[in-house]
Order: sequence, then C-alpha cells, then structure tokens
Amino acid sequence: MPDDTGPGAGRSRQRREHLNPSERGVSVVVPTWREADNLAALAERVAGALESRPGPWELLLVDDDSQDGSEEIAADLARRLPLRLIVRRDGPRDLSLAVLEGLRRARYDRVVVLDADLSHPPESIPALLTALDRGAFDLVVGSRYTPGSALDPTWSRARFFLSRLATLLARPLASCSDPLAGFFAADRRRLPELARERPLGYKIGLELMVRGRLRVGEVPIAFADRTRGSSKMTRRQQVAYLSQLGRLYLHRLRAAARRQR
Repeated sequence: MPDDTGPGAGRSRQRREHLNPSERGVSVVVPTWREADNLAALAERVAGALESRPGPWELLLVDDDSQDGSEEIAADLARRLPLRLIVRRDGPRDLSLAVLEGLRRARYDRVVVLDADLSHPPESIPALLTALDRGAFDLVVGSRYTPGSALDPTWSRARFFLSRLATLLARPLASCSDPLAGFFAADRRRLPELARERPLGYKIGLELMVRGRLRVGEVPIAFADRTRGSSKMTRRQQVAYLSQLGRLYLHRLRAAARRQR
C-alpha cells in the first residue's frame, strides 16, 4: 500500500500541512439499509483508522429508512463519536441516491465512500487519502484486483467468475483494474453533477469515473465477505447493472462523436 516514504513523500506531507482545516477534514459516507448489526463495528473501525490522523473527520450514515434499530444505534454512537445519521424517508430505496445525498451533505470536501457490511476494510481509508493527497488523481479506489490485493478465500469459483466477468465488461470504460469498486476517496469538488441522471445505476463509482472522465488511482485492499446481515445483491440489481453499462457505453460513444465534429 502507498506510504509516506517514497520520492514524493515530502511533497505529500507538505501539501497536507498547508491545507486549511476544512480541506484537512474527511467525511466518510456510508449508505445503509438494514445494517444495524454492523454499525457499531463499522463506527469503531472508522474511528480507529482516522483518529490518529491530523484534521477533523465525520462518519455520515445515509439510511434508506431501515426501521431495524439503526437510528437508535446511531444515536448512541453519536454521543461519543463524530457521527451523523441521515434517514431518507421519501423516494425509492437506492444506494446511489443515498451516496449522492451523503456527498451533498458532507461537511468536508475530502470524502470517502464505503459499504456498511465491512467487506471494505476501514483500516485502508488512510492509504486512500494519502494517495488522493498526492494530487495526481481525482478519485482513488480501494481495489480488489490490483497487485497486493486479496479476496475472501471463501469465495466460490462461480462467484469469482461472475465478479471478474462483471469487472471485465466495465474495464473499457475506466482506466483501473476494479472499476466496480464501491470503496473510494475523492475531492467532491472534482466530481461530476449526477443529480439529473435517472436512473443512476447501482455502481456509483463507475458512474462518477465515466461521466466525470476522472483520473483514477488504486490502492490494494483485502476484500472480505460480510459476517452479519444479508447481502443486498439481487437478480434485479444484476439486470440493472447491465442496463447501466449500456447507458455508459452509449454516453461514451456520444461524447466521442461530439469531439469529432
């Protein structure tokens, strides 16, 4: 993983030291739906990853009206941690819309997005931020497929094959090994406006990369399967992903045609 010991380490530290307090801050945005069993562990691990770093931080949970006790758990955690809960009671349950709501309402411009099920290791957040702070990238993903990464060893061959197939289908759209990563850090001021896009699609990171033509960096992570709660991936979402791919390829073709005029 990237560290502060390479040729650009001095410049990276100097750049962070000159950031004003607002820019040094970090908002960790987590979309949630019926993840009450994971919230306490998630908050503690995010706190452990960020409390030793300079500058303020917050954990922003954007919940799609789970009604599973998440609100009470979040209120208890907020008594001792910089945690805010936003409950989306209107509109459809939608991960991408929840992430966009979190990006809009975040206190800080440096944002990190990750899942609530702890498949994305919060301990990797500092590595993503270090890579982002170096200034060469608009968005840095926690990648499952770049050298140094690892997948949960319990994955079946069928699951690994489907994951790789889905990734390969998206690979021409974005210059990174894991364009479907839901774990990423970015400066939200560099992100494209997506509020007018309907539908957005389940893979919000991919949508941002393609529509914003972002410079994408990667940090390897160890991806783990959830141990609590149930997966939200359904056949309907798989079909929606294929639809999203079609829209993004069409967007890319139209953009290329406009540039050739």
